[in-house]
Amino acid sequence: MAAKNSAIKRLEQTTFKLRALLNITLAINENLSQEDLLNHYVNLLQKDLDIGKLILFKLEDNWKCILNRGYSEEFICKIDVEKDLLQFDEISFDWGNSKESNLGTYDIVVPVQHKGSPIAYVIIGDIDEDTEGVSPIIKHLNFIQTLSNIIIVAIENIRLFNESLRQEAMRKELELASKMQSMLIPDQNILPKNDKVFMAAFYHPHLEVGGDYYDYIELSKDEIGFCISDVSGKGISAAILMSNFQANLRALFTHEISLSALIEKLNERVINSANGEKFITLFVAKYNFKTRELEYINAGHNQPLLYRKDVNELTFLDKGCVGIGMLDEIPLVRKGSITIEGNAKLLCYTDGLVELMDGKGISFGTGEIEACLMNPEPIQKNIDEIIEMQGILEGSAKIFDDISILGVEIF
Repeated sequence: MAAKNSAIKRLEQTTFKLRALLNITLAINENLSQEDLLNHYVNLLQKDLDIGKLILFKLEDNWKCILNRGYSEEFICKIDVEKDLLQFDEISFDWGNSKESNLGTYDIVVPVQHKGSPIAYVIIGDIDEDTEGVSPIIKHLNFIQTLSNIIIVAIENIRLFNESLRQEAMRKELELASKMQSMLIPDQNILPKNDKVFMAAFYHPHLEVGGDYYDYIELSKDEIGFCISDVSGKGISAAILMSNFQANLRALFTHEISLSALIEKLNERVINSANGEKFITLFVAKYNFKTRELEYINAGHNQPLLYRKDVNELTFLDKGCVGIGMLDEIPLVRKGSITIEGNAKLLCYTDGLVELMDGKGISFGTGEIEACLMNPEPIQKNIDEIIEMQGILEGSAKIFDDISILGVEIF
């Protein structure tokens, strides 16, 4: 009779475990949420095994309590997983009496591991010690450990799946933002290419979207305006500010407005948009075909290089002021003015070009750019040579910022 009763109990235990595993598996296959899966888990442990208190810590970016039944939040906050739990690599009893812990007494700690590393810890408390014989919890500890492993892996898969969905949504948003931003930057085909002036440009954002910007505006039949600029920082916030700046610049930059007034108005609008958190460096210029006068203001931007072929002279265009948005009011704006008698080439660029690092971690500077510009070759060929020389289109590891180049050749 005793043997028969023992066999019946073993059958009941086996049936219970199979039923529990089936229910959990069905719940996972139904693609239930983390909350619903944990509810199944809790019902099984508390109702079927009479567990009074239960805590479940799970490793994500850091250790996180994802389940608490029966303990105060204040008590949970006292638990330092790395200090109090990482010492356990197997099921342990009465761990709270450890000298390293001042958290009180828990009945059982059940570690959950994956490939030899802990991914979760189950803390069980309030076991009914008055039960005659061995507590059913004790008999099912290995099963609880297995069940916890299944639940944790399922929850982690849910998290990874949701994260992949979030990243995919972000990727699509960035892709759309990149397309929209590229529409704000003039295409090579619409830049002027005639017997008076030839423009060529290059744009290479470090991320999907960037904070660089260049533009060309026909101010009148005899005058053009052009600019190049760079927002401090990178990424989406820089791209949004640059889009706003582009809209303001195009609205304000006319034949009638002076460059000094343009700078002051742009500064006011950037201050209002960025709240002093970001600023924009800008080189903006007007060129008159009749007078052959080039007017410019360099607002904290990298100094463009002007090479006059007829006299073989290289000039850095440095007249200007502080960056746009650095100060509520710009104290002094100096305008530069140059009359260009013969053929000349002007190369404007953002700091991503000159901050490229060589193998020793030293930035290239302008030396190689100067060498590429000071020759009789057309500006387009000069730009192509710079791009090839610096390996910009080859995914060079030296690149860590947006790179933009605007070249203007005056005939």
